[in-house]
Amino acid sequence: MEGLLPRLPLADWIDLLVDWMTMTFGGLFDGISEGIEMFVEGIVGGLGFIPSFLLIILVSLLAWKICNKRIALFAVFGLFLIDNLGYWEDMLETLALVLTAVLISVIIGIPAGIWASQSNKVKQVVIPILDFMQTMPAFVYLLPAIFFFSIGVVPGVVASVIFAMPPTIRLTILGIKQVPADLIEATEAFGSTTKQKLLKVQLPLAMPTIMAGINQSIMLALSMVVIASMVGAPGLGTEVYRAVTQIKTGVGFEAGLAIVVIAILLDRITQNIGKKKQGGTA
Repeated sequence: MEGLLPRLPLADWIDLLVDWMTMTFGGLFDGISEGIEMFVEGIVGGLGFIPSFLLIILVSLLAWKICNKRIALFAVFGLFLIDNLGYWEDMLETLALVLTAVLISVIIGIPAGIWASQSNKVKQVVIPILDFMQTMPAFVYLLPAIFFFSIGVVPGVVASVIFAMPPTIRLTILGIKQVPADLIEATEAFGSTTKQKLLKVQLPLAMPTIMAGINQSIMLALSMVVIASMVGAPGLGTEVYRAVTQIKTGVGFEAGLAIVVIAILLDRITQNIGKKKQGGTA
């Protein structure tokens, strides 16, 4: 077969497309880059302005209110350990990167999921794109991100968004589709418009499933932290990457443990928000 058909120059076509997009939309990419960078720096600056002991208390109280005492105690000891080990600033930078990526994923993902849930044609287009986004190795996303946004935190955020967005879209579609048909028929019988049906019935009932999607997006964004550090994104991932390259097992374990603490806290808090919403809609 190799001699029968010439090899497709797919790589050359992709390079030409990237070059064309860089030249054509360079100003747009620069604006997006500046906006994301300012947003991330704003989160880091805002959280960094609060003394570490006070922020630990605030997060612990939030965990107590949303979750329970055990998670609150875990927040106290976990965040104190991060501060004691000297990774507080790195933790704030990692948290800012993750929160920015998840916020963008939610802003784009939930409307896309709603649109796909209301139109089978849109769904048929969106699902293969999501399959592509989830199966493509995460390292590949870094290459065009570097071309479009240079080195730093922005390509890390962009790659994290691409990698983390699919669960939000998928579970938004699933949550809306799982709303019982008899409820939909009842709202239509009372003359509800499509907007009223969506906002007052479908979205409230789908919210626990949507929150589960957001929870998964947070976990995927955190898993991109170390990979994002390869293109200059600051934070705990940089410490892990540096420890790997310098074969410093202890430092790598410390930074990895800090990532685990943040992952557990974000996971438990978002899970319990979803459960509370489910209890409220029941």
